[in-house]
Amino acid sequence: MKSAYELAMERLNKQSPSPSKPLTAEQKRKIADLDSLYRAKIAEREIALKPGIEEARFAGDAEKADALGAELRDAVRKLQEEMEREKEKIRAA
Repeated sequence: MKSAYELAMERLNKQSPSPSKPLTAEQKRKIADLDSLYRAKIAEREIALKPGIEEARFAGDAEKADALGAELRDAVRKLQEEMEREKEKIRAA
């Protein structure tokens, strides 16, 4: 008897089969390098924007703090999306 998980996976594979070939050592290394690079880029943005957010909060300027927080979230989201696109290129190669 199959578990609910196994049944769900079978249905998922029937709907959109995605042949996933194992990654080569070179692909794994490139993906790890990308992770490291983008973690650094995200940290860089956080270091640049978080002091401004804290200053605005300390000064009582909630609007500016919210704007900077939104800018940080957008920057992080864009970097994560960019990283995933790059990873997909590596996986597809």
